Amino acid sequence: MRHARALLAPLLGLGLGLGLALSQLAAGATDCRSIGQAEHLAFTPAARARWLAPRVRAPGPLDSLYGTVRRFLSVVQLNPFPSELVKALLNELASVKVNEVVQYEAGYVVCAVIAGLYMLLVPATGLCFCCCRYHRHCGGRVKTEHKALACERTALMAFLLLTTLVLLIGVVCAFVTNQHTHEQTGPSIEAVPETLLSLQGLVSNVPQELQAMAQQFFLPQERVLEELDGVGVSIGSAIHTQLKSTMYPLLAAVGSLGQVLQVSMHHLQALNATVVELQAGQQDLKPAIREHRDRLVELLQESGCQGDCAGALSRARTLELAADFSQVPSVDHVLHRLKGVPEANFSSMVQEENGTFNALPALAAMQTASVVQELKKAVAQQPEGLRTLAEGFPGSESASHWAQALQEVEESSRPYLQEVQRYETYRWIVGCVLCSVVLLVVLCNLLGLNLGIWGLSAREDPSHSEAKGEAGARFLMAGVGLSFLFAAPLILLVFATFLVGGNVQTLVCRSWESGELFEFADTPGNLPPSMNLSHLLGLRKNISIHQAYRQCKEGAALWTVLQLNDSYNLEEHLDISQYTNKLQQELQSLKIDTQSLDLLSSAARRDLEALQSSGLQHIHYPDFLVQIQRPVVKTSTEQLAQELEGLAQAQGNSLLGQRLQEEAHGLRNLHQEKVVPQQSLVAKLNLSVRTLESSAPNLQLETSDILANVTYLKGELPAWATRILRNVSECFLAREMGYFSQYVAWVREEVTQRIATCQPLSGALDNSRVILCDMMADPWNAFWFCLAWCTFFLIPSIIFAVKTSKYFRPIRKRLSSTSSEETQLFHIPRVTSLKL
Repeated sequence: MRHARALLAPLLGLGLGLGLALSQLAAGATDCRSIGQAEHLAFTPAARARWLAPRVRAPGPLDSLYGTVRRFLSVVQLNPFPSELVKALLNELASVKVNEVVQYEAGYVVCAVIAGLYMLLVPATGLCFCCCRYHRHCGGRVKTEHKALACERTALMAFLLLTTLVLLIGVVCAFVTNQHTHEQTGPSIEAVPETLLSLQGLVSNVPQELQAMAQQFFLPQERVLEELDGVGVSIGSAIHTQLKSTMYPLLAAVGSLGQVLQVSMHHLQALNATVVELQAGQQDLKPAIREHRDRLVELLQESGCQGDCAGALSRARTLELAADFSQVPSVDHVLHRLKGVPEANFSSMVQEENGTFNALPALAAMQTASVVQELKKAVAQQPEGLRTLAEGFPGSESASHWAQALQEVEESSRPYLQEVQRYETYRWIVGCVLCSVVLLVVLCNLLGLNLGIWGLSAREDPSHSEAKGEAGARFLMAGVGLSFLFAAPLILLVFATFLVGGNVQTLVCRSWESGELFEFADTPGNLPPSMNLSHLLGLRKNISIHQAYRQCKEGAALWTVLQLNDSYNLEEHLDISQYTNKLQQELQSLKIDTQSLDLLSSAARRDLEALQSSGLQHIHYPDFLVQIQRPVVKTSTEQLAQELEGLAQAQGNSLLGQRLQEEAHGLRNLHQEKVVPQQSLVAKLNLSVRTLESSAPNLQLETSDILANVTYLKGELPAWATRILRNVSECFLAREMGYFSQYVAWVREEVTQRIATCQPLSGALDNSRVILCDMMADPWNAFWFCLAWCTFFLIPSIIFAVKTSKYFRPIRKRLSSTSSEETQLFHIPRVTSLKL
């Protein structure tokens, strides 16, 4: 009974599970997870590397210095961009008026006057100072000691030290900016031809690269052809995956129902056979019980019976059959209807159907082989638009003009760039020499101060020598001499670099950053025909350089900037809709035949239909249970035999006791030979009855459900398989079209952003500005600014050095004083006598 319930347990919930699965199939919902999305294709870039990496000056400690120099130049040059003057310079040089140039360069003229005065006055002052020193009229020594001597000396030394430190900072900055300018010049000059060559190749090879991109159509073709080899298996697997949630439970339920059917038939046959045996056993048992009962009543009624004869008599009188199995209902009509059941081997049938269902992928591959071959033929063709991708590209003539103009500029620029690099080397050498001179002045000042202070501190000793103070004074005068000697070269280098670098910054860089340079170039008539961009490219319409620059910076296509998009429709060449429509039509012709899935054999169906109409559930099982619950004999023959044995021993009449003993023995034999077999048959009948009673109602219901589900699924399976096939075909088509979409997107990106993009133009302009203004002009201007700083601070250095040197030489005459002002700072003792 437990085994039957265990077999029926899956069937009890099968109705709900199959109902849900069938409803999902009927809805036809599916997704593309089983097919998956198109994998990423790696295309070989067809465009040459023409992207110009943006050049950016890295932030550094000199940025604040560069900002200071720019602000200074903004003060020097207050005039706006000279459009008319530059126009005249470019178109007709002879028409340029000197007064206009001087008016625009007014700030630089003022600086030139200052530099000229410096170049004249400082060397002249140095010459006069030398003559005066030669005649011992100035720059000697302190002749008279006075009270404020220490204070004056300390103040002069402090001013000289401060000036020297300023000079030291300036010369260090000059060294750094000079070296930085020299290091930036080489890479900057090398970047000019590189930029021009990149622009030259911007559109020169576009048609060939378009053809190279069209040839890479083989990548998605090969991937699609490769996946078409397994499309049948994929479709079969998808159908298998969609149906397995229905097929597996249904086949499992059929198998379980077959086992339950076998168990039920076994118990039904056992019930019938057991009832027959019980009825036959009762026919044999009934007269034997009656004979024993009659004899026992006669013996126990004798007057000589001793003991509890009355009790034994009452039990002997009830010695008769309790259960009557002739009263149970007949099951012959049910057995007649189930004759020959089970005809089918449900286990083998389910195993076979599972094998057929699991072979769906291979079956689908066989059935779709012919259609796959047609699909391969369609995929192997190349769309017409891609074959003509490179044909009719309108940029051929413009590309030749572009390349020719840039090639001429690149070739003509090389000699000038070499000259620039050569003169930069000369400038760097001169700058290093003059910076070294300023550094030497700084060293002379520092040595002079150290030796002078040492000499002052040693004056307490009467035996000291004045050589230290005298050496300090001479070092200071040596610095003064170097300052006078190199003042003119310094101011000349400062003004020459200032004039070049300042005009580059104010005339070019400032107007470039503000956009005035683009406005000037876009104004008609400002540029000569040889510099007109539209003329160089052979375009019919004039284009705005500023607008072209903005469009290029935003990533606009080259034909958009050059107004060529009306003559070349890229999307028309990339339209593969006719190609995809043909593939879709071929995929729609795919068909899968599922007639091989029987689900139930004809024999299994006859078995289940026989079970359904057998009336097994209508058997009145309680009638069986009523008789089963009764004992075979009302009085226990074994207990009665035991009681008779006790009475036999208690009898005084040996004959009566012997006869009672014989009856007890006969009852025991009866119990073992007839009652016990009947009890075993009753227990067997009880198992069969209870098993059938518990399983019959549900068995009939589940049989009806399974027959209905099998019939419904068998009828709807072709439609569901077709629906799944269509959905999977659409997913497969979407996956394969994903490869072609990747190709189209890649071609569009290559054409619009790499091959046919003018980003190198805006990148070249941006890099040119960075090279000219940030990498060259800024350190160049910072160099002359620092060198001018040092040059002009040489004047206070000369003054303070000359005056301080007097106090380091011996004093001719001292003034006695009790004040300690003179010696408090350096602890110099009073001088009482002095050798001259």
